[in-house]
Amino acid sequence: MDALKLINGTSIKAEQPKFEVGDTVKVACRIKEGDKSRIQMFEGTVIAKKHGGVGETFTVRRVAHGVGIERVFPVNSPNVESVQVIRQGKVRRAKLYYLRGRVGKAAKVKAKIG
Repeated sequence: MDALKLINGTSIKAEQPKFEVGDTVKVACRIKEGDKSRIQMFEGTVIAKKHGGVGETFTVRRVAHGVGIERVFPVNSPNVESVQVIRQGKVRRAKLYYLRGRVGKAAKVKAKIG
């Protein structure tokens, strides 16, 4: 059990991004193509945060050309360069899976005021 705690302590990032479910975020993700690597931005709404500790993940959803795209990012992955909060959302749920069935303005999350 102590070995597990040691691995967890070294694998967790020192600067964890501060965001919640419902926030619109811009994730800078490192993509490796052959021997080159580049940073690609993925902007969307956080619809879920799962687990905690080393295996913590968050799901970001956006709609591009009328098709919903969801990506799951590990918080502590070295491929996730940064997470920038664009706007904070006002939600009353821990998981926003209901947004999958909505289209247009109905799929928007209200902005948090103040």
